Amino acid sequence: MKSELFLLLLFILAIAIGGWRTRNLSRSGAWMAVLVGLVIGIAYGFRGLFVLGAFFLSSSLWSHLFKKDKIGIEDRLAKTSTRDWQQVLANGGPAALFALLFSLTGENVWTFAFVASIAGANSDTWASEIGPLSRKNPFSMRSFERVPKGTSGAVSPIGTIAAVTGAAFIALTALVMLDGMNATLFLSITLSGFLGNLLDTCLGAYVQLDYRCRVCGIQTESTVHCGQQTERTKGYWMNNELVNALSSVVSGVIMLLLYW
Repeated sequence: MKSELFLLLLFILAIAIGGWRTRNLSRSGAWMAVLVGLVIGIAYGFRGLFVLGAFFLSSSLWSHLFKKDKIGIEDRLAKTSTRDWQQVLANGGPAALFALLFSLTGENVWTFAFVASIAGANSDTWASEIGPLSRKNPFSMRSFERVPKGTSGAVSPIGTIAAVTGAAFIALTALVMLDGMNATLFLSITLSGFLGNLLDTCLGAYVQLDYRCRVCGIQTESTVHCGQQTERTKGYWMNNELVNALSSVVSGVIMLLLYW
């Protein structure tokens, strides 16, 4: 048992250091990845880490692909493609919570919620990374008008397809790697992940903090732009990380409700 935990720790450290060296993770993000990875590794071993890794690896891959087509979009975001501890916790924290509940109870239902929370995070990330590749600007769920690519709470056909595919990708990975999975659970997890993404989009449209640059006038999630403090135009306290964490938790909860 001790030797297995030691190997798990070495593996998690290697992945975290690799993410930091390749600039997919900041230093704080790497440390948070170690913490989240340990909780999941203790619960599910290497198979659980593989499911989590499928999310982070595919998300990092999409964030680096077609960068020329995404020029200007990062100006609207509070974060870059290098994930810090808040981003890692927002995307991996809910999965770690469900993994911890599985460790404490041994009930497989927490495993399904664990997978669904990752499916929700992956659904949102794939939609955010692939959606901007659309030729036309997306529609805002708030105004039903076309808005610039990268705007929170906006949807497009290609982004919606990416969201469903992203959730299904995690469900398929779990179907292969984890015990107790079947075709019905595959569909339930895919649905739960996609619905969690829809919640993320609605929160992004109506309650997530949004700002306007006082210098260039661009709408952004960042509190600083062009070297100046930005002006709040929407929302009060819910930033992008909190929205992501909440939607991942809800994805897991939806899976619990479907199962029960």
